[in-house]
Amino acid sequence: MIRWFIVVFLGLILINWLSPWLQRVGFGRLPGDFKFRWLGRDWFLPVTSTIALSALIALISKIV
Repeated sequence: MIRWFIVVFLGLILINWLSPWLQRVGFGRLPGDFKFRWLGRDWFLPVTSTIALSALIALISKIV
């Protein structure tokens, strides 16, 4: 179970790192995506965008 926590944590860090590019594409503005400031930093939790990207990747993998 700890592996899943690590994978989710690393995935969120990766998406947070890629968030400027993803926002230009249109992700990050969906309802359910949270953006807040904490400890002097902007934090971004793209819950809905993550689900949308996961569904898109699953669809592409089924087609290929």
